[in-house]
Amino acid sequence: MRKIIAIGACLAVLGACSEHDPILPGVRTPVFDTTNMRVLNTTIDNLPDQIARPDATDCPYTQDSSNVIWDGKRKVFSGFPTNNSVASTQTPVCYNGYVYAGLTTGEVIKVAPKSRKIAWIADVFRPSNMTGGAAIVDIIAPLVIHDGALYVGGLGDAFCRINTISGDKKWCVNIAVALPFIVADNVAFVLATDNKLYAIRTSDGAIYWRTSVENQSEPKYENKIIMVGKQKIDAASGKILS
Repeated sequence: MRKIIAIGACLAVLGACSEHDPILPGVRTPVFDTTNMRVLNTTIDNLPDQIARPDATDCPYTQDSSNVIWDGKRKVFSGFPTNNSVASTQTPVCYNGYVYAGLTTGEVIKVAPKSRKIAWIADVFRPSNMTGGAAIVDIIAPLVIHDGALYVGGLGDAFCRINTISGDKKWCVNIAVALPFIVADNVAFVLATDNKLYAIRTSDGAIYWRTSVENQSEPKYENKIIMVGKQKIDAASGKILS
């Protein structure tokens, strides 16, 4: 429905919408092959003692609440603003000469900043979230690129691993994400909005373990221990330590 409205709006303003708009007509790749979670209930081997946080210092671009990406005062990308979004600050990430950004419309884009051409657009929400036109599908958690793969989670009940070159999804897990998450070599630690911390295998999206936490707080990782607020959780097993 939103795509139809957006297309109609483009026609109404006589072509004001362009190839730089995120909501485009045409066939989209489904986010989920299945809605079932594959929970392994097993421990994780060979976790590192420390995990380096992604370095965004080499990405000079900014993003505003109307889904516009800026290079100083020059627009790199103009998206559609949304009225039913949550207050947040989004920051694009750069990789191999491209800019990647999550939008309040529930999409991730890859843009060539010099030419402003869109390389691809990927939906990061369940299609059922779009019925009624009032769903909040913002992508507000920072994007993470690790070993050439893009990890992204949004409020539209999707956390996905995406191919940075093609935009294809390797897998998606049916959880909503609002906070920064952690990606190690073979696992992503993600605190979902259901107040559960998930340890997700990055190779296929299977869940090593999931455990309930007391509140929404950005996870921190040190010495194979995850801190969520004042709670300490064993990163290997998901057991609450204190």
